[in-house]
Amino acid sequence: MKYLIVGLGNPGSEYAETRHNIGFKVLDALANEYGVSFKSEKLAHVAEFKFKGRTIILIKPTTYMNLSGKAVNYWMQAEKISIENTLVITDDIALPFGKLRMKGKGSDGGHNGLKDIQLILKTQEYARLRFGVGHDFNQGRQVDYVLGQWSDDEKQTLDERIGVAKEFIKGFCTIGLNQTMSNFNNK
Repeated sequence: MKYLIVGLGNPGSEYAETRHNIGFKVLDALANEYGVSFKSEKLAHVAEFKFKGRTIILIKPTTYMNLSGKAVNYWMQAEKISIENTLVITDDIALPFGKLRMKGKGSDGGHNGLKDIQLILKTQEYARLRFGVGHDFNQGRQVDYVLGQWSDDEKQTLDERIGVAKEFIKGFCTIGLNQTMSNFNNK
């Protein structure tokens, strides 16, 4: 059985440590844990590993955030992975920093990456893991905030929260969406 795990972010070193790139950061940590490297492929950096008899394909779209749907759709088709076995990891300003919430469907919440995925896939019914980045910004400063670097306080607990995100992903691929939500959504 195959799973597609999509980390949202923007390519380029200038974005690497920004809040908006938490999807990339989570996938980098997972790839590191399993000793695999990302390779530059069509529309994405791709890594693959086996976990409990499942093939896990990680993609970090190289299309920039607001065109993420193109990469998601391409890799779902290329690897013949159903939408039920696809999980998108994204930053979320509606959640406090470090709060993680998995959902099986929902609106884009104003997130350009999710908006494009919904537009291309023609559905809101796909699993996503929302990683809270907080909303400590003045009105009209949202872009600066999500494209900003982590604060020193956030950096102290970021690795631990990324570790929890990795557990969500492993759960999604083994015990499924509903059981993972039940087990982890309040951790």
